[in-house]
Amino acid sequence: MIKILIVDDEKAICDLIDLNLTSAGYHCTSVQDGMEAINRIEKEDYDLILLDIMLPGADGYDVMEYIRPLGVPVIFITAKHEVKDRVKGLKLGADDYLVKPFDVVELVARVEAVLRRYSKAEQRLTVDDVIVDVEARRVTKAGMPVELTNKEFGLLVLFMKNKNVALFRETLYEKVWEEEYYGDSRTLDLHVQRLRKKLCWEHNLVAVYKVGYRLEVSE
Repeated sequence: MIKILIVDDEKAICDLIDLNLTSAGYHCTSVQDGMEAINRIEKEDYDLILLDIMLPGADGYDVMEYIRPLGVPVIFITAKHEVKDRVKGLKLGADDYLVKPFDVVELVARVEAVLRRYSKAEQRLTVDDVIVDVEARRVTKAGMPVELTNKEFGLLVLFMKNKNVALFRETLYEKVWEEEYYGDSRTLDLHVQRLRKKLCWEHNLVAVYKVGYRLEVSE
């Protein structure tokens, strides 16, 4: 399993990131201090580090200097949004830079993108008896193949990577259709209904009032 270290001085943010990345199938550890992060990295190997800049003990730039020779991918997550801050982080060797506040779906997508560049991304998703081979674009349920359209497949992958997370209609539409959402949800709703039927997920893929949809999975 992919191991991710979350380094942020705000425990609430660590818990939010942990919850969403754990739901997406990653194993997460979080710390709120820069020196503690360095101590953890000395003792354990991680596949990816999410790193805040403003930290007690040692700031994110200092921690990045320690990480750089190890070759571990890093995404800076910070409230520092000026271009000079982004440039400094990237020049120090960070692979990406995400500004707070952020959408958790975007965070998961950026994590996956960085892991893919390092050939560490998970290519197999599982929920109960549904298995998705992302690379081969193959879906099975109880061992039997399930035929999905491209849009249905895109929605399924988004739901499975964000289990138990309420996803906005706007987010789902713009991620899968790759165009701006103007508030007409009929096309999206139709595809979700077809996905429910094909996977027998009438009780798993639920509508969230005034939000969108959530894939409910027992942990």
